[in-house]
Amino acid sequence: MSENRKYNYPVRLSILRFLLDAEGVRRNPIPFHKRYFDQFGDSFSLKIGSSKHIILSRDNEVAQYILQKNQKNYHKSKFQSVYLSKYLGKGLLTVDGDFWLKQRRLIQPAFHKQKMNQLVENMNATITSELGSLVEEKPIDLFPVMSQLAFNVVAKSLFQLSISDEKLNRIKYIIEEVQNFLIKEIRLPHKSWWFSLSGQVKKHLELAEENNQIIQEIIEDRMTSKEEINDLLNMLLETRYEDTGEGMSVRQLVDEIKVLFIAGHETTANALTFTLHLLGRNPEVQQKVFDEIVEIQTQTNDIVEQLQKMTYTNAVLNESMRLYPPAWITDRQNVTDDTLAGFHIKKETLIGVSFYELHRNPKYWENPEEFNPERFLGEQKKQSMQYFYPFGAGPRMCIGSGFAIYEMCLTISQIVKKYEIKSTAETIQFNPLITLKPVGVEVLFSKRWQ
Repeated sequence: MSENRKYNYPVRLSILRFLLDAEGVRRNPIPFHKRYFDQFGDSFSLKIGSSKHIILSRDNEVAQYILQKNQKNYHKSKFQSVYLSKYLGKGLLTVDGDFWLKQRRLIQPAFHKQKMNQLVENMNATITSELGSLVEEKPIDLFPVMSQLAFNVVAKSLFQLSISDEKLNRIKYIIEEVQNFLIKEIRLPHKSWWFSLSGQVKKHLELAEENNQIIQEIIEDRMTSKEEINDLLNMLLETRYEDTGEGMSVRQLVDEIKVLFIAGHETTANALTFTLHLLGRNPEVQQKVFDEIVEIQTQTNDIVEQLQKMTYTNAVLNESMRLYPPAWITDRQNVTDDTLAGFHIKKETLIGVSFYELHRNPKYWENPEEFNPERFLGEQKKQSMQYFYPFGAGPRMCIGSGFAIYEMCLTISQIVKKYEIKSTAETIQFNPLITLKPVGVEVLFSKRWQ
């Protein structure tokens, strides 16, 4: 039987049209994806060469199947395992199979709710100190401010006392430099020869190695000092593999900490920027958040208890991440031939699921373009959660989701309590890189006079 008869794929986007659109797609794929979905339906495919297939989908059935129901047959793509691991090493984000499972089981307990509750006081203090220098009464570009805040929250939660500002700034600089270069490598594959020849690859690999050295020194200092400090590094140092009873090697710890830095700060900064913009555009929602926070603070001074009561604030955050999911797309490749949503697909088909489009798919959401936090309250919440992937899904769901939600709720509650937020623009600009990055989002903070 010929290959064409054996396999069948969703409606195909012609390679010619794809090549004509390629330059625009490279700059910002989202408008093109939307156009293709509107034309072809919830999944479409592309064939490259004689045998390489790609599927892009906004279908919940596809997302559920590759991330949960049959996740064992769907590994991370070469992009994630090869490109990212070159700079990030072999941490939870980039590895697959048995090694991933072993690492996940090892690290999971450090992110248990009880452990996260222990970090909350420290997290809250860091947020207060970061917000102390917020510029008032004039429009500011919000993303750099939220990026600095989120980075420092991760850094201080990881290494509570043992990091100088100088080292911290260096880590932040290296992460940003390496990530910007990684985007160039992915978006301009035809220039890879030039990146190698001009020494850019070498330069960025050296930066990544410098980052490893800084983190390794921090870990080794802690191990020799034998200090018991209530931070994530301590929790990670205490973890033990089930089979050997041993802890992680320093090399493995370095890789996992890099993942926590990168995954933990940028996605949170993105989500906070989008959420504060939406609050600045919707004063009635902002007022409800304010009322909730004031009410909660009359009931208890315990920060963990306050967080557990922030139902409306949480709904606002969820609705913001529905419209602007920081991790806006994911991809997988099937290890063996499979049947996916009625299509018989060849092994190593690249499948992309656009959470951005799934979260706006009219099949699952009423008035999908509208900002409406009520979707995540009461009975409606059960319905919404079935089609909602702010942290992915299944066994590989983001390990730090609880940490991120705590951090975002605390930041929003501190800002709204103290300031009224106004957005300067109606629409949001963003750049879909590895994460969905806000561009030039300006807001104005004015002191509240209760």
